Amino acid sequence: MPEISLNMLLILCPLIFLSCFVDAVAGGGGVISLPAYLFIGLPSHYALASNKFSAFVGGISATLKYITSGKINFSAAIWSAVGALIGASIGSGFALFIASETLKTIMLIALPIVAVFLVWQKDKMISPKPVERTNIQKIVISFLIGLGMGIYDGLIGPGTGTFMIMLFSALLGYDLLTSSGCAKLSNLASNMASVVIFLFSGKIVYILAIPAAVCGALGAYFGAKYAIKGGSKKVQYFMFVVLIMLFVKFAFDLFA
Repeated sequence: MPEISLNMLLILCPLIFLSCFVDAVAGGGGVISLPAYLFIGLPSHYALASNKFSAFVGGISATLKYITSGKINFSAAIWSAVGALIGASIGSGFALFIASETLKTIMLIALPIVAVFLVWQKDKMISPKPVERTNIQKIVISFLIGLGMGIYDGLIGPGTGTFMIMLFSALLGYDLLTSSGCAKLSNLASNMASVVIFLFSGKIVYILAIPAAVCGALGAYFGAKYAIKGGSKKVQYFMFVVLIMLFVKFAFDLFA
């Protein structure tokens, strides 16, 4: 564990603010926040655990803003949150037993897969079509979205919210703003499960994670406000910003 300094906080906090702003709009904030923790010198497991803590606090702020604005479909979001809670517990449990080098390799492999998948589904994200589903089908689909993305989020993280938005839009026919609201509640549940597991593992660096979490909560609030004011068009714009960040992150890790 490196020695903690003020310079580390000065680098970390603005990046966490930005990551939670982006995440509140279109998901994918982990593309910024997790590399930020790694950049200041934290080992992979400490970076992953501390990132989950700040993401969880930021997620609370964003979710409350979406709820008060009526932009969450609770019939889907609650079941997805249940699945995400279970999935994240499984994923985070696996992450604790994976070697640091292996975890970095998984991150590098996952980023381009996320990017390619989003490009492939871009038309469905831009113009979602109404999807006829029975109540049972909606429950099952929502639960599976949460379960699958919860496992991914607990194990790796970056791009989870973006994946969820795309899946809610493609499989249930929600507009991007409603999908973003559902993803926020689900992602909050998965982050909560991860934080509890990492809490008992002693991997959270609180002297960094707490100030970063405060900045993250502010970023998430303003991000959610920005998305709700601008509607699906602004969510769509940020989806592609996240996509570009995924490509840049992968290219940097590959050639640096």
